[in-house]
Amino acid sequence: MMQTQTTCPYCGVGCGVRATVSDGVVSVQGDEAHPANFGRLCVKGASLAETTGLAGRLLHPQLDGETVGWPQALNAAGERLRAIIAEHGPQAVAFYASGQLLTEDYYAANKLMKGFIGAGNIDTNSRLCMSSAVTGYKRAFGADVVPCSYEDVEHSDLVVLVGSNAAWAHPVLYQRLVQAKRDNPQMNVVVIDPRRTATCDIADQHLAIAPGTDAGLFVGLLQAIAETDKVNADFADAAIALEKAAGWTGSRSRGFLRPARRRSSGVLPALSRRTARHHSLHHGH
Repeated sequence: MMQTQTTCPYCGVGCGVRATVSDGVVSVQGDEAHPANFGRLCVKGASLAETTGLAGRLLHPQLDGETVGWPQALNAAGERLRAIIAEHGPQAVAFYASGQLLTEDYYAANKLMKGFIGAGNIDTNSRLCMSSAVTGYKRAFGADVVPCSYEDVEHSDLVVLVGSNAAWAHPVLYQRLVQAKRDNPQMNVVVIDPRRTATCDIADQHLAIAPGTDAGLFVGLLQAIAETDKVNADFADAAIALEKAAGWTGSRSRGFLRPARRRSSGVLPALSRRTARHHSLHHGH
């Protein structure tokens, strides 16, 4: 029997797994010593062993359903691309690439599309998924970084999940959060989502806002927190340019955000203020 420690390749959580080969059969278990998942796996990680066989894999190039050699396949692709460009121009060609490519692979694909074909029509799952996170991190925190670790979440007194059904979309982190709440019943979990999802099962408070009113709720929460004088205005301005973004003039300011609140979030003000009060109580921890 041979066992190998490796990493699940499917997402950025990077769960540790142990792959075991016994009598030619591969099995996969979560690595209980790995700091990302401590043995936990989502359904994709738990099914890794099913992807190790060769059955159903494309092992050779195929052209019109027939197995061919690499020279014939590459020549056919090149000829068809050349014909399309000659008739319709470079803008008629587009690439959609995988989100699992290496940096060097992305470079080669971009060079082929932009440098050789002469168009900018290349997209990847990375833009749909990771690039949106990059934009959010830069606008919220000033840099493309995640400001905490999973362990920080487990030791938090207040956890706010916004538009996230972590139970389904981030199951390993959700499982860690469930265990953390069991260990610390005083942990307060708030879910902000128009839907009632499986994640609400552990929520102490569910703010079921009307779709499209996220900004109104957050501005209202900021206003309520500001009224408690629990906002670190210097840090906020240094980290996210709050003064420029929201007209911040100090925690004593009143009404500076009210115009943005005209579209109601559909959440009772008392619930919003309760959420803000929880934030204020945990301020500085």
